[in-house]
Amino acid sequence: MKSKWYELKENAIKLRQQGFSIGKIERDLGIPRSTLSGWLKNIKLTARQKEELLQNWKNGLINARRQAVIWHNAQKAERIKEAESSAKRTLKNINLNDKNILELALAFLYLGEGAKNNPETALGSSNPLILKFFLSLLKNIYNIKVEKIGCELSLRADQNPDEMKKFWSHALKIPIERFKQVHLDKRTIGSKTYQHYKGVCHLRCGNVAIQRKLISIANLFCEKIIDKNLGS
Repeated sequence: MKSKWYELKENAIKLRQQGFSIGKIERDLGIPRSTLSGWLKNIKLTARQKEELLQNWKNGLINARRQAVIWHNAQKAERIKEAESSAKRTLKNINLNDKNILELALAFLYLGEGAKNNPETALGSSNPLILKFFLSLLKNIYNIKVEKIGCELSLRADQNPDEMKKFWSHALKIPIERFKQVHLDKRTIGSKTYQHYKGVCHLRCGNVAIQRKLISIANLFCEKIIDKNLGS
């Protein structure tokens, strides 16, 4: 009994003889691969045809990987967009004019990033956004003037101190004269620095009372939340 694809057999054989892959013939004619394998098993391809099929397979693999990257990037962009939307919904419920909330936010930033072993309020970061946040709340909550802030830079050996001072001065709106010291890490000699990396900027206001209060706020808040949710 002839299969329902028998009328396509001659066409399938001609395509194979022309050097088409079994996969393409399967897709173009809609014939199951199991049927094609039986029809085409005795057809010998030339060396050139085999080489072209191999190259086509490699090109297809490259294209598939490229498409996969595009798909994953699109999915990532969607997840980031949803995260931003969710964050905006949360922020709508927070009174950003409440200084208690702002001080709590600053306290947790300081607990994670601030200096704790020296008698001063100081914080260092390679991220200008974090430092601008730190500066804005020092001014908003404690009325600390920019003129009271000392600045230091920790740079890699191949970075230009004058250029980095200009970068951080512009980014933080702090007079360049406030950048008193620059430390170069000799361990990085011979290692090239990524262009986006601008070193670490340390900001110091010298007021240890603020440091003590921020750390106390963060620690006490953690303890209260733990007691509330886990019990004493």
